[in-house]
Amino acid sequence: MTRRTSLKITDERERQVEKASEIVANSSDDDPPMSVVIDAALAHLIQSEENICDACSDLDPATIQPFNTDVLGLRYRTEIESRWR
Repeated sequence: MTRRTSLKITDERERQVEKASEIVANSSDDDPPMSVVIDAALAHLIQSEENICDACSDLDPATIQPFNTDVLGLRYRTEIESRWR
């Protein structure tokens, strides 16, 4: 991962941050800081990958594949593939 001093917020990224912020917020009046939203998204990504890895030993690939996302997906029974990049 390359470290950068600034994060460019494109229109699409802004829309995603707003949607994620609504998910993280405690109520409709809550406006969580961007750092909290990013922390929650990172925690979710890590936990999702762990959950898919754990499920591979218990479930067949056809059962798991409907839960694939644009970021994580089951490629084979023994491998989790990150499709983000």
